[in-house]
Amino acid sequence: MFYSLGALPRAVHFEMSGIPVFHALAPKTKNAVVAGGLTAFVFGVYFYTMRAVGGTDELQVAIDKFEGQKHRNEE
Repeated sequence: MFYSLGALPRAVHFEMSGIPVFHALAPKTKNAVVAGGLTAFVFGVYFYTMRAVGGTDELQVAIDKFEGQKHRNEE
């Protein structure tokens, strides 16, 4: 059987609603909270990965090496 949320017993409705404070927020506020959580997670994974890998900026090292070779060729 299918029930609307209004027809469910209070205990079931409470379990389905999740965090009571989150349920009381406006939809745009909920979206902002979820977006903030996801953004924090992504930045956390990024910085953790950069720290674990070593975080060397290989592109900048290559540019510096190229610039050094370029200056030696000009002399």
